[in-house]
Amino acid sequence: MFGSSREISWRFSPRPCSVGKARHLARSQLSEWGVDSQSGITELLVSELVTNALCHAHGTIRLTLSLQDGLLRCEVEDSDSALPSVYQAGEDEDRGRGLHLIDLLSCCWGSIRTATGKVVWFELPVHAHPEI
Repeated sequence: MFGSSREISWRFSPRPCSVGKARHLARSQLSEWGVDSQSGITELLVSELVTNALCHAHGTIRLTLSLQDGLLRCEVEDSDSALPSVYQAGEDEDRGRGLHLIDLLSCCWGSIRTATGKVVWFELPVHAHPEI
Protein backbone atom coordinates (compact mmCIF):
# COMPACT_ATOMS: atom_id res chain seq x y z
CA MET A 1 0.00 0.00 0.00
CA PHE A 2 2.63 2.55 0.99
CA GLY A 3 5.14 1.42 -1.63
CA SER A 4 3.42 3.48 -4.30
CA SER A 5 2.33 7.08 -4.23
CA ARG A 6 -1.23 8.23 -4.72
CA GLU A 7 -2.50 11.70 -5.53
CA ILE A 8 -5.82 13.37 -6.20
CA SER A 9 -6.88 17.00 -6.68
CA TRP A 10 -10.12 18.94 -6.69
CA ARG A 11 -10.96 22.51 -7.66
CA PHE A 12 -13.44 24.66 -5.76
CA SER A 13 -15.12 27.94 -6.50
CA PRO A 14 -14.42 30.71 -3.97
CA ARG A 15 -17.64 30.21 -2.00
CA PRO A 16 -18.19 29.34 1.68
CA CYS A 17 -19.80 25.99 0.80
CA SER A 18 -16.44 24.89 -0.64
CA VAL A 19 -15.06 24.43 2.89
CA GLY A 20 -17.56 21.68 3.70
CA LYS A 21 -17.09 20.06 0.29
CA ALA A 22 -13.31 19.99 0.78
CA ARG A 23 -13.67 18.38 4.23
CA HIS A 24 -16.06 15.75 2.90
CA LEU A 25 -13.87 14.88 -0.09
CA ALA A 26 -10.74 14.65 2.09
CA ARG A 27 -12.48 12.34 4.58
CA SER A 28 -13.88 10.14 1.79
CA GLN A 29 -10.51 9.90 0.03
CA LEU A 30 -8.66 8.90 3.19
CA SER A 31 -11.26 6.20 3.76
CA GLU A 32 -10.87 4.98 0.17
CA TRP A 33 -7.10 4.82 0.63
CA GLY A 34 -7.58 2.92 3.92
CA VAL A 35 -5.82 5.56 6.02
CA ASP A 36 -8.69 7.29 7.79
CA SER A 37 -7.01 7.14 11.23
CA GLN A 38 -6.12 10.83 10.77
CA SER A 39 -9.34 11.88 9.04
CA GLY A 40 -10.53 14.09 11.93
CA ILE A 41 -7.30 16.08 12.06
CA THR A 42 -7.09 16.15 8.26
CA GLU A 43 -10.64 17.52 7.99
CA LEU A 44 -9.90 20.23 10.55
CA LEU A 45 -6.66 21.34 8.91
CA VAL A 46 -8.07 21.20 5.36
CA SER A 47 -10.96 23.32 6.61
CA GLU A 48 -8.54 25.90 8.01
CA LEU A 49 -6.50 26.12 4.80
CA VAL A 50 -9.53 26.35 2.50
CA THR A 51 -11.08 28.98 4.79
CA ASN A 52 -7.84 30.99 4.65
CA ALA A 53 -7.85 30.73 0.86
CA LEU A 54 -11.43 32.03 0.79
CA CYS A 55 -10.51 34.96 3.02
CA HIS A 56 -7.32 36.02 1.25
CA ALA A 57 -7.75 35.06 -2.42
CA HIS A 58 -10.49 35.54 -4.96
CA GLY A 59 -10.08 32.81 -7.54
CA THR A 60 -10.37 29.06 -7.81
CA ILE A 61 -8.99 27.00 -4.92
CA ARG A 62 -7.28 23.66 -5.52
CA LEU A 63 -6.96 20.96 -2.86
CA THR A 64 -4.46 18.17 -3.50
CA LEU A 65 -4.00 15.10 -1.30
CA SER A 66 -1.03 12.82 -1.81
CA LEU A 67 0.04 9.71 0.04
CA GLN A 68 3.46 8.13 -0.03
CA ASP A 69 5.39 5.97 2.43
CA GLY A 70 2.97 6.55 5.30
CA LEU A 71 2.90 10.32 4.90
CA LEU A 72 -0.19 12.27 3.87
CA ARG A 73 0.45 15.65 2.27
CA CYS A 74 -2.38 18.15 1.85
CA GLU A 75 -1.88 21.21 -0.35
CA VAL A 76 -4.21 24.15 -0.89
CA GLU A 77 -3.42 26.42 -3.83
CA ASP A 78 -4.97 29.85 -4.29
CA SER A 79 -4.44 33.06 -6.27
CA ASP A 80 -2.98 35.20 -3.45
CA SER A 81 0.83 35.40 -3.61
CA ALA A 82 1.26 36.62 0.00
CA LEU A 83 2.77 33.83 2.10
CA PRO A 84 1.03 33.18 5.42
CA SER A 85 2.57 33.40 8.86
CA VAL A 86 1.38 32.16 12.23
CA TYR A 87 -0.64 34.88 13.95
CA GLN A 88 -1.04 35.03 17.70
CA ALA A 89 -4.75 35.72 18.11
CA GLY A 90 -5.93 37.52 21.19
CA GLU A 91 -8.22 35.83 23.70
CA ASP A 92 -11.31 37.62 22.40
CA GLU A 93 -10.57 37.24 18.69
CA ASP A 94 -12.54 34.69 16.71
CA ARG A 95 -10.01 34.53 13.85
CA GLY A 96 -6.31 33.92 13.45
CA ARG A 97 -5.91 30.42 14.87
CA GLY A 98 -5.82 28.33 11.67
CA LEU A 99 -2.07 28.24 11.06
CA HIS A 100 -1.45 27.87 14.77
CA LEU A 101 -3.57 24.69 14.69
CA ILE A 102 -1.72 23.47 11.61
CA ASP A 103 1.61 24.14 13.35
CA LEU A 104 0.47 22.21 16.45
CA LEU A 105 -1.22 19.23 14.79
CA SER A 106 0.83 18.49 11.67
CA CYS A 107 4.32 17.03 11.60
CA CYS A 108 5.40 19.85 9.27
CA TRP A 109 3.91 22.56 7.09
CA GLY A 110 4.98 25.35 4.80
CA SER A 111 4.11 27.54 1.87
CA ILE A 112 5.59 28.43 -1.49
CA ARG A 113 4.82 31.04 -4.10
CA THR A 114 3.74 29.83 -7.52
CA ALA A 115 3.39 31.61 -10.86
CA THR A 116 -0.29 32.18 -10.09
CA GLY A 117 -0.36 32.59 -6.29
CA LYS A 118 0.77 30.22 -3.57
CA VAL A 119 0.47 26.72 -2.13
CA VAL A 120 0.15 26.13 1.60
CA TRP A 121 0.72 22.53 2.68
CA PHE A 122 0.92 20.27 5.72
CA GLU A 123 1.91 16.66 6.30
CA LEU A 124 0.62 14.00 8.68
CA PRO A 125 1.83 10.46 9.34
CA VAL A 126 -0.88 7.90 8.56
CA HIS A 127 -1.29 4.18 9.10
CA ALA A 128 -3.11 1.79 6.79
CA HIS A 129 -5.84 -0.49 8.06
CA PRO A 130 -4.75 -4.12 8.17
CA GLU A 131 -6.09 -6.19 5.27
CA ILE A 132 -8.97 -8.44 6.28
